[in-house]
Amino acid sequence: MSETTRKVLTRPVLNKAKSVAKSVAKPSAKSKAKFHTDSRLTSASASAPAPKSAPPTPLVVNEIATLTIKPDSLAYSLVGAAQAVAYVLEGTALPQALSRVFTLNELNPQARGAVQDIAYRTMRQVGRVDALIKVMTSKLPEPPLLYSLLCCALTLLVTENPEDAPYDDFVVVDQAVNAAASSTQMVFAKGMVNAVLRRFLREKTQLLALVMKQPAAMWNYPQWWVDQCKAAYPEQWQAILNAGNTPPPMTLRVNQRQISVNDYLALLEKNDIQAQQIGPMAVRLKRAMPVQLIPGFEQGMVSVQDAAAQLAADLLDVKDGMRVLDACAAPGGKTGHLLEIAKIDLLALEIDGKRAERIHENLARLQLFATIKSGDAKYSNWWNSQPFDRILADVPCTASGVVRRHPDIRWLRRKNDALQLAETSASILDNLWRMLKPGGKLLLVTCSIWPSESETQAAAFANRHNAIRLPAPGQLLPTSEINNEHDGLFYALFEKPAV
Repeated sequence: MSETTRKVLTRPVLNKAKSVAKSVAKPSAKSKAKFHTDSRLTSASASAPAPKSAPPTPLVVNEIATLTIKPDSLAYSLVGAAQAVAYVLEGTALPQALSRVFTLNELNPQARGAVQDIAYRTMRQVGRVDALIKVMTSKLPEPPLLYSLLCCALTLLVTENPEDAPYDDFVVVDQAVNAAASSTQMVFAKGMVNAVLRRFLREKTQLLALVMKQPAAMWNYPQWWVDQCKAAYPEQWQAILNAGNTPPPMTLRVNQRQISVNDYLALLEKNDIQAQQIGPMAVRLKRAMPVQLIPGFEQGMVSVQDAAAQLAADLLDVKDGMRVLDACAAPGGKTGHLLEIAKIDLLALEIDGKRAERIHENLARLQLFATIKSGDAKYSNWWNSQPFDRILADVPCTASGVVRRHPDIRWLRRKNDALQLAETSASILDNLWRMLKPGGKLLLVTCSIWPSESETQAAAFANRHNAIRLPAPGQLLPTSEINNEHDGLFYALFEKPAV
């Protein structure tokens, strides 16, 4: 489980935002064809979205007339994505940044999808496009929104294979200029945007060859991340970094209480959806799609869960009647899986009350039940002193093993975060161990690839408590190999000695 992202970027420092709106306004029937592009939120605008009956309140009092862009245009999507990227470079996690953009602007579903796609593409290319901008400009473009717009536009142009390009080059340039012209913050620089993008297209081969000499541009990770990966995995580091730069597959977990894998595959085939089985209950879709279009999803037949994450429930070896704790449980993927394979008395613990609501939602969809509590796994004020037969400890970590799903993480983490989070996780493990019955099992899980959070942590824990270490996969490195795609997770299983 990853800890909430902190403001740690070394990229351009942006204006500090006071808060991030938590809810997302539903798009109105008459979507306004203009973004509010100032990143300086007031307390009032950040606290809640504007009423549905009125357009969002402008964030700049003295708006001047600028180019109006259509909500179905690439220019519109570029401005929205640039907003989101600017918030990430300020220190906000990408999902929250997108939520903020969607709240401040009335976007229809199509526009939301386009904005999200460009923002995620850009976060996978920040190192490269940042280097290109520095080579092609005499100083860092200001304001921050302008810098982010160039990042987004260049991301759409750096595709090596023309067949993989999402848009034609001339369309990207034209629409990026329109995006700049639509904003009071960027209209003065539309000529510069045009010049930079056209220069890149003219000198693409030479410019890329120049910046690719820099590790951050070559691999699209901070230098410290590349160095740390090399040190930890001298043979596999390149494959690990490459895997983190590929879009993740959409993998489903079949709910065996409702349907078999073979029957579900037949259901997909009936709906002309190509898929294959890649694990005991894991099915990989050939193409990702919105969950509402996945057959049986709303009825609880399947859940979206990476193949590596699906190993947890089976490793814990739960049996009917057992008392089980799922610590740090949100959003509830592993909670649901445990309940699918056995009739157990399960307590799902989550420190964040808002995230705990996601567990309720997921279990309701699966038609399963668990006791859900808000509490800190480092303490015991939530515990009724009744020991558990099994404990799943999905402890806080840097989430370095899931960067392909969360490409912003690499830019939001600091070099020393792994050691700090490992200390927190050690406190959680020590506290949970005393809640485990003699002969019971505890499964340590992290979605990290850094040894300080995984193997070093597991070895130290076993030594502190004389825990019996049982067979488990250990470190699974992220891979994008065909038919073997999964995130980077670590598993260590311990048994408590009988008294």
